[in-house]
Amino acid sequence: MDSETQPNELIVTRQGAILILTLNRPDKLNALNRPMQHALEAAFRDADLDESVRVIVITGAGRAFCSGADVGHLAHQTSRSIDAQLAPLPKFTARQNRVYKPTICAINGVCAGAGLHFVADSDIVIASSAASFVDTHVNVGQVTALEPIGLLRRMAMGDVLRMVILGKAERLNAAQAKDARMISEVLDPADLMPRAMELAGIAAAVSPAAVKTSLKAIWQSLDMTLSQSYEVGYDMLIRYRTHPDASEGPRAFLEKREPKWE
Repeated sequence: MDSETQPNELIVTRQGAILILTLNRPDKLNALNRPMQHALEAAFRDADLDESVRVIVITGAGRAFCSGADVGHLAHQTSRSIDAQLAPLPKFTARQNRVYKPTICAINGVCAGAGLHFVADSDIVIASSAASFVDTHVNVGQVTALEPIGLLRRMAMGDVLRMVILGKAERLNAAQAKDARMISEVLDPADLMPRAMELAGIAAAVSPAAVKTSLKAIWQSLDMTLSQSYEVGYDMLIRYRTHPDASEGPRAFLEKREPKWE
């Protein structure tokens, strides 16, 4: 690794142009608490500002990826007034922070509840054969809304509704999650991070400005009508042609050499 810092709740490492975020509460199965959410938000915002970061990889420490929100925190929240609880929407994923650098999620174990946000909001999601996926909100008396809404962008509504209604009884293994199009690859546990880094290396080699603009057009289109998204996407496409990479790419292709991205 080129550099490493180790906050209590999140391990942040660099390998060249790749930023690796590791959820780091293994004794709690990486359950999300406020410090971890804040650390993730800060990490994504820093990555967006750092031009040397081209790709983000997210995974978990220990045997779990993320078991959801910390139940102790939820129990505390129920004792507070509605007004006190109505805080801004948490922003612990790339999309929530409007970061459009390629984001790869490597699910190493159980992914439950709030952990499904990372699945819904990442560009590429791969998983270990030891991974499983479940939404247990209703089993602990909580409403599930944000995670299934996000997953509807990837999966069929019927599959999402089964997870919502059946809770812990509808636990998908990695193969089932791939069949449901929740993830795109299933790997042996030992191969998960090498494959994530391989994909990240490929993504880091393309024009960072082109891929960032492409992802922004695609993700933002989900909030628009089809005609609006075509118009906005076309505007982004044309305006991007003034970027140096837009001329460097074709020139390098014709000259049969590797491009030198801005």
